[in-house]
Amino acid sequence: STASLAAQMWGVNDDLNFLWCFPVQKSGGTQLKLVMSFPNYGQALFKPMKQERHEETNVNLYYFSDFERHNAEIAAFHLDRILGFRRVPPVVGRLVNVIKEIKDITTDHKLVTTFFMSPVGNACFYGQCSYYCSTEHAICGRPLKIEGSMAAMLPDQSLAPRRSWRSPWRRSYSRSKLAQWATDSNYCDSIKKTPPYDRGTRLVDLIDMSILDFLMSNMDRHHYETFEKFGNDTFLIHLDNGRAFGRHSKDEPSILAPLVQCCRVRRSTLLRLRLLSLQSYRMSDVMRASLSQDPLTVVAPLLTEQHLSALDRRLETVIQTIQDCLQQHQHHSDVIYDDIADLRQNLS
Repeated sequence: STASLAAQMWGVNDDLNFLWCFPVQKSGGTQLKLVMSFPNYGQALFKPMKQERHEETNVNLYYFSDFERHNAEIAAFHLDRILGFRRVPPVVGRLVNVIKEIKDITTDHKLVTTFFMSPVGNACFYGQCSYYCSTEHAICGRPLKIEGSMAAMLPDQSLAPRRSWRSPWRRSYSRSKLAQWATDSNYCDSIKKTPPYDRGTRLVDLIDMSILDFLMSNMDRHHYETFEKFGNDTFLIHLDNGRAFGRHSKDEPSILAPLVQCCRVRRSTLLRLRLLSLQSYRMSDVMRASLSQDPLTVVAPLLTEQHLSALDRRLETVIQTIQDCLQQHQHHSDVIYDDIADLRQNLS
């Protein structure tokens, strides 16, 4: 299973505990996360649990100040795989002892200074970061263990150089201004003429990513990465999905702007979406079954039933959006990028 494979990769036991690791706080970013280094030189990024699974994002919070959720990172990996993208590095859930497996063995002296015991005897820490790193937003065990997501770290930049790209549909991250794409319905026309979106599969790759983000309601996709080695003949790496699955009761249609404005989608993506809309392969059922393989399900399901139902609802929206695009264009080939035919041609 994916969980046992990840366990082998990262040197962890099936009882949800580490054999041994060397945790330090990851520099940069807005919220607390730890880099776990293992004796086999593997590394994983640990994001601790910050809120209960049933809690929805506060309606008054802007997306850029929302919590990062450990279960969102895990669920994003499973959803990405179900959609056939496989561009999220492996993620698995773990229970971590705050004292024995972080405080007692970390070499990060600044991190150690943020540990304390809560009034009810729970071990807590808060680290140093831009958001939610204070005693008021501490990460606390129950009384000693906390849940978290463990994401496989990509190879070092010296081994596998990567490039970070600013998304053309990046949000403004302002409380008062909108990005250009949000006010210009013809925005995609200019993007299609701009490298690297003017050739190859980069544009449909980006639209795949927007479909993934819409399904899990992730508004925080400001950048993406690629491996430099492959130039423009590459794929996108779907990193940092912690702000997904924040709200099940509301959908955010603006996330689908790349699909709506460009009206372009892979044939293989459309076929997979249609398959997951069938009763016998319903997306919520497939997700529930996939997530049940993660070790943290012994604590509680990683997504609530409301979030699973939201996936089915949003899937209908995506399929209808593609159908609307097909009706707007005279030729289906203007909308559908036939990657399956290309694959057959390359294999012949």
